Amino acid sequence: MAAPSARPRSSGSARPPVLRVRGPVLPGDDVSRDLYVVDGHVTYEPQPGAETVATGWVLPGLVDAHNHLGMEDHGAVDADEVERQALQDRDAGALLLRDCGSPADTRWVHEREDLPRLLRAGRHVARTRRYIRHYADEVEPVDLVPTVVEQARSGDGWVKLVGDWISREQGDLAPSFPASDFAAAIAAAHAEGARVTAHCFGRDVLDGLLDAGIDCIEHGTGLSTAHLERMVAAGTALVPTVMQTDKFPEFADAGRERFPAYAATMEDLHARRRETLLSAHEAGVALFVGSDGGGAQRHGHLAGEVMAMVGMGLPAADVVAAASWSARAWLGHPSGLEEGAPADLVVVERDPRLDPSVLWEPSRVVLRGRVVA
Repeated sequence: MAAPSARPRSSGSARPPVLRVRGPVLPGDDVSRDLYVVDGHVTYEPQPGAETVATGWVLPGLVDAHNHLGMEDHGAVDADEVERQALQDRDAGALLLRDCGSPADTRWVHEREDLPRLLRAGRHVARTRRYIRHYADEVEPVDLVPTVVEQARSGDGWVKLVGDWISREQGDLAPSFPASDFAAAIAAAHAEGARVTAHCFGRDVLDGLLDAGIDCIEHGTGLSTAHLERMVAAGTALVPTVMQTDKFPEFADAGRERFPAYAATMEDLHARRRETLLSAHEAGVALFVGSDGGGAQRHGHLAGEVMAMVGMGLPAADVVAAASWSARAWLGHPSGLEEGAPADLVVVERDPRLDPSVLWEPSRVVLRGRVVA
């Protein structure tokens, strides 16, 4: 597929101004210090004549670990809408986006220095007629491995599988593919150097995916204690997308008349999701924050997911870390704002570990060393 017209925007060839930000720099202690930005990188060496652009609590750029840049309810969107979505995320402080499947070819975003850094998973890979229309490459088991290889080669180190979805024959959630086919697909992706994540609402798909060495689970409302123990042992991550799973009662109502078993399953998963999330945290599963922005879920709402996770009972400090420095390390990006690190940072007025609601209103956003919001 050819990339859509990107309308590249120059960030300016002139050397960017030298910036100064003052305040406690997270993660770390609470001592205020001067952070300078020179040629797009952080330094703590004093810079005469630096322009002071913000004072407050400074943290590495936020990470939306489950984002669908380029997608709306009907499928792919054009380049103008991709740009609008990316700017919404950026201005809210999300400077690194992990795409979890998009029908749009968004590779051109890499060329735009004013847009967030992006790790693409390419298109979702789903079973034929077993996912939302116009979103995925829909295949039968015989074509699963070659399709996964294609997506691994066209993405940025991730592949997104649709692990389970409603089966019209069974009238309930069911694995999209046999466990042996999932295992072959995950092995093929790993051979291409890509990590694999999967949409998983229910229980039945999880053992097969964990047996196959999957790298991450999205949503994960069907996880049991035994699953969580396996995830900790294997280093498998979980992105719970609490704002999305809050919609399960709506999904149940929509399918109740035709699929009563599915409706009952979704209501049960919704009822136990808080217990599951707290158990995952207590067990030591690597949790990260994803807004599920795209489709019905709006972009620019990562702070809403932070607040939703905290509202479920997770410690605010842990959730903020999972939305910033911990997630950056997980995705292979510099985690902190050490000397020489890329200057991707967010400044807020209060300590977000104590009051994460402050993330709704960043006072300054700096991306690649330039003030963008």
